[in-house]
Amino acid sequence: MLLNGKTAVISGAASPRGIGRATARLFARHGARVAILDLDAAQAGAAAAELGEGHLGLACDVTDADACARAAAAVIGQFGAIDILINNAGITQPLKLMEIGQREWDAVLDVNLRGTLLLSQAVVPHMRAQRRGAIACMSSVSAQRGGGIFGGPHYSAAKAGVLGLAKAMARELGPDGIRVNCVTPGLIQTDITGGRLTDAMKREITAGIPLGRLGEADDVAGIFLFLASDLSAYVTGAVIDVNGGMLIHG
Repeated sequence: MLLNGKTAVISGAASPRGIGRATARLFARHGARVAILDLDAAQAGAAAAELGEGHLGLACDVTDADACARAAAAVIGQFGAIDILINNAGITQPLKLMEIGQREWDAVLDVNLRGTLLLSQAVVPHMRAQRRGAIACMSSVSAQRGGGIFGGPHYSAAKAGVLGLAKAMARELGPDGIRVNCVTPGLIQTDITGGRLTDAMKREITAGIPLGRLGEADDVAGIFLFLASDLSAYVTGAVIDVNGGMLIHG
């Protein structure tokens, strides 16, 4: 088991078909104690209970620094350590450039980018004290190709910001024994995308993917497992594409 005895915090992990939930399941199977953070305490608790005994579900709004600090303290109080942080929480909006108002901009940037910063800030002092830690951040192919299928320009900007933030964190935190990496998924079939994809859209999108299929949440969870484990002990500041070849770049 790759994460035996480790404690992992995963934000935005209560959605039944989401990447965070799939990651939580995989981490638990590999021996981790998992703390699921989400907006709704009951949903987070139910998701943690599904993993079996010894896991934790907590309400946490990642755009609120105090909420992030309370969640980190609760995890440390329960498990004694935080070894892994998966900054997975995010939202998207299918808007065009001229449709984006200040409210939409703030909402998408706050959850995706500010949330990554605030939850990392809540966890990093503890990781520094123990001189080890692995942080993985959720970005998107949208940040690399300048737009996605369901996310607007503000989503691309937020996820590009996550890439820059994670690389800067990797450089700063490396001397403390903390690794920071990014994952850039392509189109993954989750609750967010599931209701919007028609059969015709699936066929059209799949035609442009060399591996010939759409991604599943477990495809991304496997990369998070790699980045959280000692298999990636000498990897930091990296960006790992999980897109089936949708975007192949130098």
